[in-house]
Amino acid sequence: MAKPTKKRKESADEPGFEETLERLEAVVERLGEGELQLEESLAVFEDGIRLSRECAKQLDAVEKRIEVLTRDGVGWKVSPLDPEAEEEG
Repeated sequence: MAKPTKKRKESADEPGFEETLERLEAVVERLGEGELQLEESLAVFEDGIRLSRECAKQLDAVEKRIEVLTRDGVGWKVSPLDPEAEEEG
């Protein structure tokens, strides 16, 4: 019988990756239009940097959770995607 997978619950104040990425894309589009005043452009840019860092943080967390199934001599074995990262962590 397969074990149920654990899903991390996102808190109400933590948007998911997709929502964060959509907001970042909106920032890029807004800046690309070139219609903002300097101060507003700077504020929007700073928000974009924050969103970009949040996306990177979320991707890093997911990457650490990924495991790869590999075939050993006896059967299937679960091993980390990056064994070196596991040793460092």
